[in-house]
Amino acid sequence: MGNTHENASGDGTAPVRFDTKIAVLLRDDLETWQRLNVTAFLVSGLGTAAPEVIGEPYEDADATAYLPMLRQPVLVFEGAKETLTAAHTKALSRSLKVAVFTSDLFGTGNDRDNRAAVRAVGRDALDLVGLAVYGPRNAVDKVLKGARMHP
Repeated sequence: MGNTHENASGDGTAPVRFDTKIAVLLRDDLETWQRLNVTAFLVSGLGTAAPEVIGEPYEDADATAYLPMLRQPVLVFEGAKETLTAAHTKALSRSLKVAVFTSDLFGTGNDRDNRAAVRAVGRDALDLVGLAVYGPRNAVDKVLKGARMHP
């Protein structure tokens, strides 16, 4: 599957349209600091599971090197708890790449404890406060049905 569409002339001047989508869905009752924290955690694993989402390293005019970042936009949505539960179920049924953040993770302080907190709860009982989804654009759109763009 290709990841981008170029304009017909191939001159690189038209906007790039991606065949895939990266989306974060946040529960609408989170504090601002929680929204930022959850979003950062959720997108952090994408490059390891889907290396094609990582662009080339950056460099400024003085040749200072910077880390590569995601090569396409991350769209952020919000919804009620039920919206997250439905999106989670749909994303898994479509075999999309999914990252989850549960309310329990606000009380842990490291990766080991984070993984243990998620492992301790069954899939259908997870208290989701956020999830990230990556996959074909149309499939991700269907997963996000009922969510709204984050203000």
